[in-house]
Amino acid sequence: MLKYILFRLLQVIPVVIGTTLLIYFLVFAMPGDPIIALFGEKTPSPEIVAKLRAEYNLDKPFIVQYLLFMGNVLQGDLGTSFSGEAVSSILARTFPVTIMLAIIATTIELLLAITLGLFSGLRKGKWFDNINLIVGLILMSIPIFVVAFLMQYVLSIEWRLFPTTVAGNVSLHSLLLPGLVLGISAYPVSMRLTRASTIDTLNQDFVRTAYSKGLSHSRVIPVHVLRNSLIPTVTNSAASFGTLIVGATVTEGIFNVPGVGNTLYQAIIRGENATVVSFVTVMVLMYLGVNLLVDLLYALLDPRIRYA
Repeated sequence: MLKYILFRLLQVIPVVIGTTLLIYFLVFAMPGDPIIALFGEKTPSPEIVAKLRAEYNLDKPFIVQYLLFMGNVLQGDLGTSFSGEAVSSILARTFPVTIMLAIIATTIELLLAITLGLFSGLRKGKWFDNINLIVGLILMSIPIFVVAFLMQYVLSIEWRLFPTTVAGNVSLHSLLLPGLVLGISAYPVSMRLTRASTIDTLNQDFVRTAYSKGLSHSRVIPVHVLRNSLIPTVTNSAASFGTLIVGATVTEGIFNVPGVGNTLYQAIIRGENATVVSFVTVMVLMYLGVNLLVDLLYALLDPRIRYA
């Protein structure tokens, strides 16, 4: 187990270097001058422009900028945004909000996927299974911004169950609606995986053996069927957790959530290399950490899995 964990941790190094190098290059290659754009319609003097370029190392070649940035990161310095605020402070303010949103969305996704997927698998071909598959297909086809606007109108404006936007009022209650939107949009894939895995597990020999031993339905389903059917669902949820952290930009924009999505989008528009790459680096580390945790959970879900 320890050897496996160390091997996975060593894999993080080339992934982080490759990801940050690629993202830094993409930001560096964007057209336009971020320093000029910083002044809007005003025209700054050449002296001020040259001073700001030198301050943010924008007067240096791409590879030099990247190496200077990575050197600062190794010393714990993530750089400074064009507004003068330390990137570490921006991360400390925005990441907890997005992580809380992702946890809420993942919890809703798993509850819906496991419950509905299990019942569909147990009732394959019945009316519940058919309706569940149709609803899931419809939700997979609807863009997330349509789901967001629809739920915002019904649950916030008409029924007044949730705040319309989050803004500065970040709380569990205010994040429930955007989390519900993300969870509902993500659950159909996990539900279909749970359904397919449940159907496959029901046909396994160990399930038939459990029934032949006289075990009750209430014992076989949760212990033998559900437990062994969760691996594909958990794997997909790990991937969707990373996607929710990175890809919640649209939902955060609609509900005005002060999280990573909004901040990262603004940083990309302004060409803030250090801010963008710092955010991406933290995202990559979190995504790899979640996937490592899921890999280790496999042994708990299926005792046949061993780590060499």
